Amino acid sequence: MKKLLLAAAVSFLATGAAFAQATDTLAKISERGAVNLGVRDSSGLAFTLGGGKYVGFHTEMAERIVDDIGKQLGKPLKINYQVITSQNRIPLIQNGTIDFECGSTTNSAARQKDVDFAYTTYVEEVRIAVNKKSGIHSIKDLNGKTVATTTGTTSVQTLRKNERAQGIDFKTIQGKDHADSFLLLESGRADAFVMDGSILAANIAKAKNPKDFELTGEVLSVEPIACMLPKGDAKLMKAVDDSIERQVKDGSLAKLYDKWFMQPIPPNNVNMNMPASESTKNAWAHLNNKPMEDYGNK
Repeated sequence: MKKLLLAAAVSFLATGAAFAQATDTLAKISERGAVNLGVRDSSGLAFTLGGGKYVGFHTEMAERIVDDIGKQLGKPLKINYQVITSQNRIPLIQNGTIDFECGSTTNSAARQKDVDFAYTTYVEEVRIAVNKKSGIHSIKDLNGKTVATTTGTTSVQTLRKNERAQGIDFKTIQGKDHADSFLLLESGRADAFVMDGSILAANIAKAKNPKDFELTGEVLSVEPIACMLPKGDAKLMKAVDDSIERQVKDGSLAKLYDKWFMQPIPPNNVNMNMPASESTKNAWAHLNNKPMEDYGNK
């Protein structure tokens, strides 16, 4: 019996040690001399220009985080960019394919069971994008319509909740990514596209005829967006949060926001003209990692 108990204890300690080792991402980063960074290719906060070039507010913020981590580790770090989707981002964090991601991921209570989130760096408003000629001005106008959203996003749940609350009925179709969802709207296969306002604005800016589309004034939910990290990795969490805090305090994060939302951006040099919301400014002033449920979303 003692031998069995001893074996069980050894096994438990070994498992604990393996888990601790598995979640020491900084050690892995230091050993390989590179960060495997999860990025998006069609988000408002992170997108691609093609040819392996990834840009945007959160992508550039993440590059600065990597630079700060390199200074902490005492060595310059290479970045291996890994394109992620709404469906695979959490599994790729969990299995260690990516070290962390800074895209357009909403911090939610459900996701906090599987991953951790750094400080909130953008507070998103979920909106409705439509063709200006559609006659759609609010979610009530979606009754009997076809609505696009993106697989694996919180906007899917937001749509369903609003559908029940408003007592309306509409058909939902889901694109595999944000570009695919916008194409459903642009081609007329969907009457509206419901998603994060920044994502909608970025896709409208890249459309063949941007002036044909607009965002309705109605806000369906307010959601904190943050970099996503492996669950329980306190060292990595502190390193990322320390960098974000540094960027907020020295004003560089606000300047970076201005660069990507208040000035012409590639590829079409369109100005999204989206001043930082009071909610985003408040998140910078009071750094936290509260989930969307703490923002009054039901």
